[in-house]
Amino acid sequence: MASKHILVVDDEIGIRELLRDILQDEGYQVQLAENAAAARAARLHERPDIVLLDIWMPDCDGITLLKEWANSSLLTMPVVMMSGHGTIDTAVEATRIGAFDFLEKPIALQKLLKTVSAALKHSEQLPKSEMNLTSLGKSPIVVALKDRLDKIAVGVSPSPVLLIGPKGCGAELCARYLQDSGSPWLQLSEFSQLVNAPLDILETVRGGVVYISEITELNKTEQKGLLLLIAKSDKYNVRVVCGTSENLPKLQAEALFDHNLFQALSAVSLRVPALDEHKEDIPDLVVAIANLQLELAGLEYREFDVAALNGLRNANWPGDLAQLDAAIRNLIHTSLGEKITLDDVKRVLHQFDDPSTRAKSTENRKSKQVQVEEVSLVSQVDMPFLDQPLREARDDFERLYFAHHMKDAVNNMSKLAEIAGLERTHLYRKLKQLGIKIKG
Repeated sequence: MASKHILVVDDEIGIRELLRDILQDEGYQVQLAENAAAARAARLHERPDIVLLDIWMPDCDGITLLKEWANSSLLTMPVVMMSGHGTIDTAVEATRIGAFDFLEKPIALQKLLKTVSAALKHSEQLPKSEMNLTSLGKSPIVVALKDRLDKIAVGVSPSPVLLIGPKGCGAELCARYLQDSGSPWLQLSEFSQLVNAPLDILETVRGGVVYISEITELNKTEQKGLLLLIAKSDKYNVRVVCGTSENLPKLQAEALFDHNLFQALSAVSLRVPALDEHKEDIPDLVVAIANLQLELAGLEYREFDVAALNGLRNANWPGDLAQLDAAIRNLIHTSLGEKITLDDVKRVLHQFDDPSTRAKSTENRKSKQVQVEEVSLVSQVDMPFLDQPLREARDDFERLYFAHHMKDAVNNMSKLAEIAGLERTHLYRKLKQLGIKIKG
């Protein structure tokens, strides 16, 4: 079995190397980081089985880094805090954020090994990583969404909640945010249960959350069953959360959606913003999704260069968060370079384009390029009359024009008149005016 990977973060080289030597002697694989920046980079590219994290570091203290990992969905491994002058308040704060334990320096050998062993056992019991509401972003619109969900979550009774937003917008993340840690979760897909055994559903998920991703998929009988389930949910301490991308008032007016069910759900409703409404969050979302691939699929972390991140942020996402997630996974699987570039992003975003449309687009680009080159060539011709007043410039241009075409017409006035689109009388007068002699 592969040895466990431990990341040691401490700004004192003596302590780092001492911990490394002890842990390597015990058969562990040890990686060292001298500050928070190095620890961030190490965590971004690999998930350690455990982190030993010093609290007091010059660039960023350990508590701040712990919070950062927690807020970025990167606190998926046990973290043991270390400090030479810690306090009970600091230890409590670290535990509240998500630290597994706290070690005081100097660290006794047996205490170190016992804590590491316990942390590794705890690591094996941790649930798999997944996207959560924190991953959705830090923009004002997302922060406001979290604040409203927090307000809903602290209610005395678990009232039903309606989440409104486009398909793939992350409504499930909001529903899971309302789920208490360790409580049951059921995403209902067999809607016939609402008719046949609604109370059995409540018993199964007692104290937890029932989630229906698209409420308009229920027929009228199933809607009645859901209304009964909602009416009885208080007795089972169950919160019912429903999502929709449809216009429920319109469906209700057309008698396609139950009036009483609409009233029950609309009492507590929230609109989940589309990804296009908070594009500034896309770079952070990309990193979070890429890290999930590292965690769940064991894929090597792939870094996105700045141009690639900008390309993703500026793209249109009709499929919302779900489409972005699929694009990121595609890029990680199929990009060949060390970093994912803008060309990779374009390749994936346009892979379903109609080839004929793409060929026409390429042809149009080439045509425009030719036109630009032709204009450029013309601009390079020596035309001194461009600096003259318009009348003199026009006369000089006409002299050049007729001199050019007289060669082709071989001084044949009939042919020259045809080329110039002038009557012969007008042509003779024009040539005389310009001082052009006609050869006999």
